[in-house]
Amino acid sequence: MHKSKWGRKACGIALLWVAAGVALPAQTFTTLYSFNGADGFTPTGALVQGSDGRFYGTTDYGGANTNSLCIIDFNEGCGTVYKITSTGKLTTVYSFCSQSNCTDGIDPYVGLIQATNGSFYGTTFEGGTLQGGTVFKISPQGVLTTLYSFCSMRNGNICTDGAGPLAKLVQGSDGNFYGTTYAGGASSNYNCASVGCGTIFKISPSGKFTTLLSFNSIDGASPAGGLIQATDGNFYGTTEYGGPTGRCASGCGTIFKLTPDGVLRTLHSFNIKNGAGPVSGLVQAANGDFYGTAVGGGTGSLGTAFKITSSGTFTVFYNFCSLSGCADGASPNAPLIQGTDGNLYGTTPLGGTGTCSVGCGTIFEITSIGSLKILHNFDGADGFAPAAGLIQGTDGKLYGTTTALGSGGGGTVFSLAVGLGPFLMTNPTSGMVGKVVHILGSNLTGATKVTFHGIAATFTVVSNSEITTAVPANATTGTVKVVAPGGTLMSNGPFQVLP
Repeated sequence: MHKSKWGRKACGIALLWVAAGVALPAQTFTTLYSFNGADGFTPTGALVQGSDGRFYGTTDYGGANTNSLCIIDFNEGCGTVYKITSTGKLTTVYSFCSQSNCTDGIDPYVGLIQATNGSFYGTTFEGGTLQGGTVFKISPQGVLTTLYSFCSMRNGNICTDGAGPLAKLVQGSDGNFYGTTYAGGASSNYNCASVGCGTIFKISPSGKFTTLLSFNSIDGASPAGGLIQATDGNFYGTTEYGGPTGRCASGCGTIFKLTPDGVLRTLHSFNIKNGAGPVSGLVQAANGDFYGTAVGGGTGSLGTAFKITSSGTFTVFYNFCSLSGCADGASPNAPLIQGTDGNLYGTTPLGGTGTCSVGCGTIFEITSIGSLKILHNFDGADGFAPAAGLIQGTDGKLYGTTTALGSGGGGTVFSLAVGLGPFLMTNPTSGMVGKVVHILGSNLTGATKVTFHGIAATFTVVSNSEITTAVPANATTGTVKVVAPGGTLMSNGPFQVLP
C-alpha cells in the first residue's frame, strides 16, 4: 500500500502466503551500503547517476536534524540527500530541516534528477515555508535552494496549487520541470474528500510555478508516480485512484496523456481485474509503447505488469503472485526500466523466497511478452522491501535501494551485475542542432571521436565519466557513439534531434 498522510485507503490487498523456493540464475549481487539512521533512514527514492559518475539519492528520514514535524512519522530525522560511489563510499550531501521550522523541507520521498545545468532537482513531501512540501534544487556540493513551497493541508486548508508532491520531477524539452502533487488542487469530490485530487504542475529552473491541471477523480486522483515526456512531446503518467469507481471505492486508478499546455486525455481506467493502484510511473520502450506496474489487482490479486500504446490500447502481460507462495513477487510499486538488452527490469517490495513473513521482495527481469525471471530474492540481511525503481549504471550494472533492514536496519543501496556491458547516457536525450549535450559514461579519458548517428561532433572530455558536446549540423535521430581507448561505446537509446 502506498504512503498516505490523509487517511486515504487503497483497494484491499491481502498479504497471505508462505514463501516457496524458485531456481535462480547465477547473478552477482552486492550490498554497497546499509543506512543506520544518522546517515539516513528509509531510502524510498530511485538513484540517479550524476555527471561525476556517482549515484545520488534521498532518504525519507534520518540525517543530522530532528524536529517535531518529523517525529509525527518516525523519530529518525527529517531526511537526507546522499551520493555514493559504485564501490559503496557514501557521503551525506544535505540533511533536511537545516533551516528554522524546516523551511527547507522534510521527507524527500522520491529521488532526484540532474538537469542540463548540472544541478539536481527534487521535492519534499512536507516542510517548506507553508509546510505542504517543496520543490528544490541542490548542487553536487550540497548548496540547497527552495524554489517553491506548497501549502499545508494539516489545518483544513484548501491548497489549490497542490500539496504533498510524491513523484519524481522530469525536465521537459523546453527546459522546465514537470511534476505532480498527491493532493490539493482546484477540484474535489467525495472520492477525494476535502484534500483535493492532486495536480500536475510546471516550474521553471528559477522557480516560476504554474498549475497545469487539477484532477477531479473522474479523470484520475492522487498521482503518485512521476511523469515522462515521450518522443511525441506529450507527457504520460498514472494516478493511484480515480476513474470509474467499480470495485474500488475511490476508483482503481488511471493512465493519462497530457499535452505540454495542459490538455489531459485518460487513456485507461483500471478495474481490479487488470490491475489496481498504479503508484509508479511509466517507461517508454524502444518500440514506442509504454510499460508499467499496478500494485494490486490481476488474477493473483497482488499486482500486474502492463503495456499501453499512445492511443490507449492496453494489455496485461504478467500477473504477479502467479507462483506458489508468491515466489515471483507481489505488489510491484516501482517503475520498470528497459535495459540495454531490451528486456525490462523491476522490483517487488513483497514476495519472493526470503525469510520475511510476507516475503522480503525481489528483483526481476521480464520480457515484453511476459516471460519473468527472478534475479534476486532479498532476505532481510541484504535488505527488505525495495520500493524504488532500478537504474542501469553506465558500467552496465543495475543499482537500487531497499527501504529497510540491512546491517544498519535503515535500508540499503545495492548493485546487481547481470552480464550487461557499459554504455553511454546523454543529458538531455533530445535537442536541436547546436544544443549542448552531456555524455555520461565510464573510462572516457582519451576519447578520440564522438558521433550523432554517424555525424562527427566537436567535444571536450571533462572527466573520466563526462564529455560535453553539441548536436552537430546535419545530425539526425539515432545512436550517439564515443570512440575511447577501451573501445566504442554507444548510447542506451537514440538521441532525438528536434526540428
